[in-house]
Amino acid sequence: MSVQLEPGWNEVLGVEFGKPYMQQLKQFLVAEKREHTVYPPGNLIFKAFNHTPFGDVNVVILGQDPYHNVGQAHGLSFSVPPGVAIPPSLRNMYQELSTDIPGFRVPGHGDLTAWADQGVLLLNATLTVRAHTAGSHQGKGWEEFTDRAIAELSVRREGIVFLLWGRYAKNKAALIDCRRHHVLTAAHPSPFSAYHGFFGCKHFSKTNSFLEQRGHKPIDWQV
Repeated sequence: MSVQLEPGWNEVLGVEFGKPYMQQLKQFLVAEKREHTVYPPGNLIFKAFNHTPFGDVNVVILGQDPYHNVGQAHGLSFSVPPGVAIPPSLRNMYQELSTDIPGFRVPGHGDLTAWADQGVLLLNATLTVRAHTAGSHQGKGWEEFTDRAIAELSVRREGIVFLLWGRYAKNKAALIDCRRHHVLTAAHPSPFSAYHGFFGCKHFSKTNSFLEQRGHKPIDWQV
């Protein structure tokens, strides 16, 4: 699999591309693309890693898999390109931001690239999906790759804030050394669960407080 990763990420994850699970994943994706449309486009699959270098990661927001409708997925969890309708979970994130961060204005777009460029790793556990079929690429190898990314951050870095929303993301806490990092958990921002523990969690202001305590620059959440 020929992939260009940011040098810091390539140092810790490059070896993964030669492992059997990744070779099997490559074969699966080649076969899948013969029969189906796959999102995001190939050049955007690793966008999260290339926009947020390994050494710059201060926050991780973990999603499950990419959006599966036309034009939505562009390689960053919860984010969509400009001009695409804002998905419900992201609308709820904006609603929480508007009550948590003074002066936050709900934007008219869903592009979170500005967060990624400030050190927020917007990582999906699964990096591809079949069009219109949620969860279709789960269990094919991506989770082993992204689990390794989380584990490497845990071991090699300190002081990262991990935002784990929903049961699936919370299960990833086992990969994180809580003595070295700060883990915040809440319900998922999906409309099905946002009123059961996401709204009012104040994770965005808590993240900035923790970063400032560690001597890091707070995130400008306005996009």
